Amino acid sequence: MKFVFSGLILFSVFVGFFTGRMNEVSNAAIASCSKAVEIILALVGSIALWGGLMRVAEKSGLTDKIAKLFSPILRLLFRGLNPAGKAFRAISMNLTANLLGLGNAATPLGILAVKRIAEEEHSGSTATRNMVLFVVLNTASIQLIPSTIAALRLQYGATEPLDILPAILLSSLCSVLIGILMVFALHRPFHKRLEGGSA
Repeated sequence: MKFVFSGLILFSVFVGFFTGRMNEVSNAAIASCSKAVEIILALVGSIALWGGLMRVAEKSGLTDKIAKLFSPILRLLFRGLNPAGKAFRAISMNLTANLLGLGNAATPLGILAVKRIAEEEHSGSTATRNMVLFVVLNTASIQLIPSTIAALRLQYGATEPLDILPAILLSSLCSVLIGILMVFALHRPFHKRLEGGSA
């Protein structure tokens, strides 16, 4: 991503220089920086609230109950992982954060989950099927409460910030189902190809 953003910045400067609109490029850059700070400040309250609730849930043992709730589904998806292990708990916490629409809070939980999966499966530097599946679920997550999007829409004047909930649920469900199917469909052929290459 750093190359993409660096390329976009360089391209903007290049076009602005050769079209004689460098002042507009400079003004846009300054205005965007100010706007970014405003958006961050608007999101801080929402992230702090839900992030704090997630911490309370973890300390109170609620995450363990959520893990048990997800356990039947996760056992089918994440084969080979210990249902009572740290990896399962981290996966459950990440899925819970994503269900609440806490993308920023879910990121450190997602990193922790991948580390726990790697430790349990002794994968080293190789991504296992469970890791790939988790990344897919984390990226194409179902959001029951899109709190971050709602906070942004509220800031920009939306009278009903959650009126997009049906569309988000439908698109999230479709992306999750397609992602899971693709992981299960492509893992075996890819794994066999790797084994054949190493042999």
